[in-house]
Amino acid sequence: MLLLDTHTYLWFISGNSLLPQWVSEKIQTSEKAFVSIATFWEIAIKNCKGLLDLPVPVSKMMEDCAKLNLTILPINGSHLDRMKGLPFIHKDPFDRILVCQAQAEKMALVTVDSFIPQYDVETVQYSKA
Repeated sequence: MLLLDTHTYLWFISGNSLLPQWVSEKIQTSEKAFVSIATFWEIAIKNCKGLLDLPVPVSKMMEDCAKLNLTILPINGSHLDRMKGLPFIHKDPFDRILVCQAQAEKMALVTVDSFIPQYDVETVQYSKA
């Protein structure tokens, strides 16, 4: 099972060439791929701040997940409980909750972020194409 980080999700849905083809294929052929509700929250905040232009509203992006065979992962108490013991390797709260979700759900976190693999979490690490 895969959990896409925000960059991965955005590059995947847009067909951005920064996402290597092998990563895109891994997502497409995965038995189950997830996008955290935290990712949509982060996207909405960045859009409101003018840091990210969106071709469609966040609600439409969420609706389109089913068409892309992506499941939205809610945040639950077990994810939040893991925050207490999570080292402050990464200060970004969105990346931190993704690590907690991936750990709790035993998912591989698909990321370009070099800080994420420093946690005790399975990753699919890649570099920008």
